[in-house]
Amino acid sequence: MTMLDIFPNWLLAHGPAFLMALPLLLAAITAILPNEKIAWFSSFAVTLICTVTAFALALNNIQNGVSVYPLGGWDPPHGIALVIDALNAPILVLIAFMAVITIIYALPATIAEVEPKKRAPFYAAFLLCMAGLLGMVVTGDAFNVFVFLEVSSIATYTLVAMGASRDRRALRAAYNYLILGSIGATFFVIGIGFLYMETGTLNMAGMARILHDLEGGSRVAKVAFGFIIVGLGLKLAMFPLHMWLPGAYAYSPTPVTTFLSSTATKAALYLLLRFIFFVFDPDFEYVASVLTYVLVTLGVVGMLFASMQAIFQIDARRMLAFSSIAQVGYMLLGIGIATTASVAAGYLHLINHAIIKGGLFLALGAMWYRFGITRISDFKGMAKMMPWTMGAFTISGFSLIGVPFTAGFVSKYQLATAAAGAGWWWAVGVIVVTSILAIFYIGQALLLAYFQDPPKIEGRTVAKNEAPLAMLVPMWMLVFASIVIGMRGGVIVDASWRAAIFLLGGGQ
Repeated sequence: MTMLDIFPNWLLAHGPAFLMALPLLLAAITAILPNEKIAWFSSFAVTLICTVTAFALALNNIQNGVSVYPLGGWDPPHGIALVIDALNAPILVLIAFMAVITIIYALPATIAEVEPKKRAPFYAAFLLCMAGLLGMVVTGDAFNVFVFLEVSSIATYTLVAMGASRDRRALRAAYNYLILGSIGATFFVIGIGFLYMETGTLNMAGMARILHDLEGGSRVAKVAFGFIIVGLGLKLAMFPLHMWLPGAYAYSPTPVTTFLSSTATKAALYLLLRFIFFVFDPDFEYVASVLTYVLVTLGVVGMLFASMQAIFQIDARRMLAFSSIAQVGYMLLGIGIATTASVAAGYLHLINHAIIKGGLFLALGAMWYRFGITRISDFKGMAKMMPWTMGAFTISGFSLIGVPFTAGFVSKYQLATAAAGAGWWWAVGVIVVTSILAIFYIGQALLLAYFQDPPKIEGRTVAKNEAPLAMLVPMWMLVFASIVIGMRGGVIVDASWRAAIFLLGGGQ
């Protein structure tokens, strides 16, 4: 008996559709629930079931390979296919798992950050966002990608705007996100339109076969590729298309910031991988040129620019937001080098960064929950006031820097090794320099927390006041995951290699 045998056959057979349908259906029901606790329980149940489903589908993929689920029994190209393969199975698990973590944390967080009358709609929008992300990852139809991209985006704009209860600047951040996100979606769907003109199909596997037969296609395919790269670049906050991200991360409710930083940009990066290496082909001259001269250049500049920007931020959330832009640069560097090892390293960093940044934002949210902390200067004495929360922030910060025995070290080491193996020694230098810069912006918070005394109010030192258990458990689950990956990360590393081999066929 294998682990896969514990899951019912219907779940394995219909799991891809169930993964999208359940949160879509429950989102509508949750929005009208009269009690916020029932809405929370409904959301928790959905995210937990989706996590189990995604895990079962990932195990099934490991044992049985690629599975295709034709919706309504209509096979492509006449129908829409849902696909589970080595590339998207780990991303599905990541999105669902981070949704569970976020929902547990949201139980106390929404009470402090979201108005009472908006809490049930908040959970409904969260489920809608998750359904959109899962849908855009699991679908094998290019236009369906656009549909689910918009479902997740519209829900995200709403979630970001709900941060206005805590900071009115959330409304401006949501508006900026809406404008730039809409521009990105427009570029993407125009690219899909051009691809349809070239290939006559919307099925991504069909597009890939036709483009291969056409040896890259005509000028229409090249224009399509350009539009898709720009559209997805906006969605994943690729430098210099990142201007929506700092505000969205800084002023959203903490559960929203955590979920977005861990999943939204990661799903967009997954789509970038899917289109560059699966629909198109790095052997096409125009694709190779974009990888080498565009993605690598923008990735490296983003790593350096965003890391330096993070050092000079006053707001702790904005510091981590610029750090996220820099980490996207690491992933783009791995994609741009375009060897099996580098793509595996970039994919691994995608997963690791989601776990790392999730832990950091959860810790920051707990500090705001107890003491209203938003500025880095407010970290004084935090290790004495919230030792468990600060411990989680510290370990996650070390992982972001790339300290050995953490998840961040594993993926950065893999990326540096891949760059060296490809003869890109200057890229190894950039990885080292930006990791040193991370010491500065994470280190300034740690110095204040551990080597300064807590502030005094009316002559009395602020007393210890740790975060509630519902906040500590999810943040330490992510910390534990980071340490496990750093010390025994074989499963995650193997998953990243399977994804890279799937995309590049095992070539170097």
